[in-house]
Amino acid sequence: MPHDNHSSCSDSDSYLTESEIDEFTDKAYAKLTEGASKFKYGSSAYKCPFCTGKKKQLYNLKDLLQHATGVGASNRKTKDKATHRALAKYLKTDLADPSLSLQVALLQPPAPSRDKDEKFVWPWKGVLVNVPTEFRDGRHVGESGNRLKEQLSRFNPRKVHALWNYKGHTGNCIVDFSKDWNGFKDAMSFENHFESERLGKRDWQERKSKTSELYAWVARDDDYNGAGPIADHLRKNGDLKTVNDLTVEESRKTDKLVANLANQIEAKNRHLHELETKYNETTLSLNSMMEQREQLFVSYNEEIKKMQQLARDHSRKIIEENQSLRTELEHKRKELDERSQQLNRMANQNNFDKRELEEEKKRNATENSSLELAEKEQKKADENVLRLVEEHKREKEDALKKILQLEKQLDAKQKLELEIQQLKGQLQVMQHMGGEEDLTVKQKMEELTSELNEKIEEMEDMEALNQTLVVKERKSNDELQEAKKELISGLTDMLTRQTVIGIKRMGEIDEKPFQVVCKRKFAKGDAEYQAAVLSSKWQDELKNPEWHPFKIVTVGDKSQEVLREDDEKLMQLRSELGEEVYEAVKSALLELNEHNPSGRYTIPELWNYKEDRKATLKEVIQYILKQWRALKRKKGS
Repeated sequence: MPHDNHSSCSDSDSYLTESEIDEFTDKAYAKLTEGASKFKYGSSAYKCPFCTGKKKQLYNLKDLLQHATGVGASNRKTKDKATHRALAKYLKTDLADPSLSLQVALLQPPAPSRDKDEKFVWPWKGVLVNVPTEFRDGRHVGESGNRLKEQLSRFNPRKVHALWNYKGHTGNCIVDFSKDWNGFKDAMSFENHFESERLGKRDWQERKSKTSELYAWVARDDDYNGAGPIADHLRKNGDLKTVNDLTVEESRKTDKLVANLANQIEAKNRHLHELETKYNETTLSLNSMMEQREQLFVSYNEEIKKMQQLARDHSRKIIEENQSLRTELEHKRKELDERSQQLNRMANQNNFDKRELEEEKKRNATENSSLELAEKEQKKADENVLRLVEEHKREKEDALKKILQLEKQLDAKQKLELEIQQLKGQLQVMQHMGGEEDLTVKQKMEELTSELNEKIEEMEDMEALNQTLVVKERKSNDELQEAKKELISGLTDMLTRQTVIGIKRMGEIDEKPFQVVCKRKFAKGDAEYQAAVLSSKWQDELKNPEWHPFKIVTVGDKSQEVLREDDEKLMQLRSELGEEVYEAVKSALLELNEHNPSGRYTIPELWNYKEDRKATLKEVIQYILKQWRALKRKKGS
């Protein structure tokens, strides 16, 4: 490769500051693009337009590019560096052929063969010496590392460290290259370039006169083990390794990576086998659940049919009883008519008993009037009973329809959930079975994913429908509760604690235990008063929201609230007034916590005193009809 003759370059005394060099480079580049400088001679020969002399050196295109790049990165005057940088830019962008990038990459001479035991500083580092410095403000200053990095950009340095001591800039720098083999290649190109320019390590050691050129080489063991700021920096930031050591270490890392990948593949295969086993078990379990669900559905349908048959039999029985009562009433009326006719005949035959007969007629007329009223009441009762029966029948039918609809939707929902789980299981197994190039598995996975998305959308639609039915069910339940409230309000006077079916105020304390205790503790005149005061006091305690003597316990898989036996108030009540009063307060407290825990006030409830539980609407209606029939029989007799 031709050697650049620096003595032939411009010796102009013009000098540019660092702040003006970029602007001058752009101006020189603009003149080159406008054709102001002619430097081509013949078909393939070039001369540097910025180097003056009696005899200019001829270059080929790549040698001219190397010349321009070298001068642009050298320690020459800033004007020379700016013009040669512009020339290098012009050759790379405007005059380059398609293979220029490859030619530029091959400009550096190949690295000479190295001894395998030769030790380099690793990570790869270059040594840059003879950096120009000047004495300013009592210390030496020089170019920054970033500026030098720009000048050495062709060698891809990672960073340039300027070395300093107490006197300032030492004139030495360390160049960092990447830690891979590309970094080693860049470092050797860096060293070969300076050696080709006779600016290598040997040239630095054999220099005979002071010069302003930069000298550079790749850091080795003698630099590492030497003395001075260069050796200190190398020992602090690197180690000595041979190329063979790095090759062995790289091979070891590769073997370790291969072993790790083999272990991962084996673990993936084991996981895939476990997933297949789990999928088979899940499929068997789902099939078993489907069979059980079918059996339960058949049993449920049979139970619903039995309930419907019982409801029809009950309605028919009520209608037959009403018909029998109507026939009996007609028979009584006919008997009264016959007796009245008989009395009329007797009055015509015996005028002596006329007064008594008149009185008997009045009595008969009164009874007849009562029977007519009873007949009217019977008709009204029949109409009410029929209306109640129809409403009861309609409510049962609506309830059965809702139950059937909800069961169908629940069955469909469960079936959809099972299908979604099966599709997810199949999709998970397919993900582990196929490779990236298995088109059949990919298509199957896409089909499964599409089917899964459709099932999920169907599931969401069903959830929305279920929510609508739940809202309707709540509305029906609210209407039923309103009817229940009206029934409680209308039957308050009729139903008492002495009847089988009555109205009980849930959370109300029974006063009898208080009366028994107060009769033992107080005089006869004060006992009732003290009992009323104590029961009223504890009734107010129950209404206090801050007193909540309950705790949460877990029974099996469910959590429930139970009364705290160690509550201070309850323990004091049991100690002062005894077990009977304690049980009465405890019972009222449990009722209040069950039926109205948030409001903490008593509420009325239809109650079956015979079985000590809530009464159903059916039991209340049957009890009212029974009482009405008994009252009707009394009037008839």
